[in-house]
Amino acid sequence: MEEMLFTLWPKVLSGGMSFIWSMVFLFIGLKVIGVIRKILKRALERSSIDTGVVQFLDAFVKISAYTVLILALLARFGIQTTSFITLLGSAGVAIGLSLQGSLANFAGGILILVLKPFVVGDYISACGCEGTVTEISIFSTTLHTGDNRNIVIPNGTLSNSNIIDYSANENRRVDMSVDVAYNSDLKHAQQVIREILDADEKILKDPAYVVAVDNLGDSGITILMRPWVKTEDYWEVKWRTLEKVHDRLTKEGIDIPFPQMTVHLEQEKN
Repeated sequence: MEEMLFTLWPKVLSGGMSFIWSMVFLFIGLKVIGVIRKILKRALERSSIDTGVVQFLDAFVKISAYTVLILALLARFGIQTTSFITLLGSAGVAIGLSLQGSLANFAGGILILVLKPFVVGDYISACGCEGTVTEISIFSTTLHTGDNRNIVIPNGTLSNSNIIDYSANENRRVDMSVDVAYNSDLKHAQQVIREILDADEKILKDPAYVVAVDNLGDSGITILMRPWVKTEDYWEVKWRTLEKVHDRLTKEGIDIPFPQMTVHLEQEKN
């Protein structure tokens, strides 16, 4: 009995120390994972990322970190993890092949979150759609249109398309034009338009607006109007200005022509 105890004691002592060190390793690992998750969560929240995205990324990091920690603990106890890792890798490849579209959307969501071509609240145009961004999830982005519709665009498609962000800059130029008849007083028409633009308080003085002849068309002369406004005032200023230009030009007796065609008929001589 004494010989058996004498033989087993070193193994018990070695196993006990290994268990203690493994518990210490587990405790430290859990603390490190907690700190990493807190830092990541704060960084994402400061970036004004959607709450659902923050929660998803936090869960993803948590699962990945716990998986690595468990594999490391199994290795410390002498358990071979090579077969387990191989099996996990094979399963990952199979899942990846069956979910290629979802993985592409996941990667696109990560790119959108990191590169930030737009943020929630921006008015964008992409993939043949336009609207205000209401949600950026990990797999798709939701736009709210002006006629009260929601459009869900897969992030994989969105990240690989041309994106126009109308809200990216503080100021925006309003491009408008109006046609006047060829027999109109062109200088007077331009002066009327300048008076309308000068009277509008929401039109910026710097950069200065542009009023110029843009085209000599088939039915009239096109006058270009390009004032600068705050981005949020774009539609209000555009609609109001076009209405005022029409009313003032009509009041001043300046004709706004419509497309027309003159047909000459020749009589055949007998």
